[in-house]
Amino acid sequence: MAKSRKLGFGWIGCQKHKNNTYCSIYCVVPPHMLENLAVNGSEQMRDWAFHTLNLSSEFRGRRRVVGNVNFAVSPGEKRRTIFDAETGQQLPGKLVRGEGDPPSSDEAVNEAYDSAGSTYDFFYEVLERNSIDDKGLRLDSTVHYGVKYDNAFWNGDQMVYGDGDGEMFQRFTKCIDVIAHELTHGVTQYEASLKYFGESGALNESMSDVFGALVKQWVKKQTADQADWIIGEGLFTEKVKGVGIRSMKEPGTAYDDPVLGKDPQPAHYKDLYSGVKDNGGVHINSGIPNKAFYLAATAIGGYAWEKAGKIWYIALRDRLRSSSDFKSAALIISQVAGELYGEGSNEQKAVQNAWEQVGVSLK
Repeated sequence: MAKSRKLGFGWIGCQKHKNNTYCSIYCVVPPHMLENLAVNGSEQMRDWAFHTLNLSSEFRGRRRVVGNVNFAVSPGEKRRTIFDAETGQQLPGKLVRGEGDPPSSDEAVNEAYDSAGSTYDFFYEVLERNSIDDKGLRLDSTVHYGVKYDNAFWNGDQMVYGDGDGEMFQRFTKCIDVIAHELTHGVTQYEASLKYFGESGALNESMSDVFGALVKQWVKKQTADQADWIIGEGLFTEKVKGVGIRSMKEPGTAYDDPVLGKDPQPAHYKDLYSGVKDNGGVHINSGIPNKAFYLAATAIGGYAWEKAGKIWYIALRDRLRSSSDFKSAALIISQVAGELYGEGSNEQKAVQNAWEQVGVSLK
């Protein structure tokens, strides 16, 4: 099947300007969690939260000032390069490990290296995609960014990981699904370029959760029924009342903590968040398409990456557009399922039923 190259413009998330395509940063920890930490936490926790929010804001500003030029290169093969910011904010930092180099004594370096490799291998072996841009884009990562920085992000060129504050969040290289989630933002950047606002932005976030979960399941060789469907499992410290930052199986149940607040994700379209925070609820409303994918994958059964993942990937690669909303995505994904497995097939019915169950009508 021919692969389309859709690098269209998008608001906030990805844009095309002359010959350059660029993105703002996509953070895995949603702003409402950090805002709750800034309000409910101890004085030290509040300082960490404000520090994280400010660093993210400053980084967006710096990208605007330098013109958001994309410096990443595509060597055409798996090429991982790990840098160390040494708790500073200058990217990419000091080179500490390249492709084929022996393991480092730094656990974060090895985690970033290994999980980027697993993500590359998943897309290459399962979906026949050669890295983020399908041309072998080099996978650059920076660890130890900032002091107790409570986030990880894809900035349009590379991955960046904070060490966490140690009180609420552990280091962000610990979770393979977090790393795969952020790298998938790069895939979306080169394909559908979903606008990072409202329903299209929630689809953008959901695609990252979908493939973040699939990479973790693929590495663990788990079927859809065996998987936990938790994004960021193990990211919280023992002090947090929660299992992760999102649950695809039961959106809205991942955490309920006195400091971080309660998981606000809806699982049904009738509960859609309609405010302006979080770019119109991109991290909040992603619970709806996340639940749809979970329902489809478990209804189809087996390994979720083999059929459900393939359906969602082809929709992302070839059919979705920058302004796609939930209904258009549901129709497109259902159509792809029919084309792959037959009209009226069990796979297509599973997809259609999944979207209907979360309140997104295909009629």
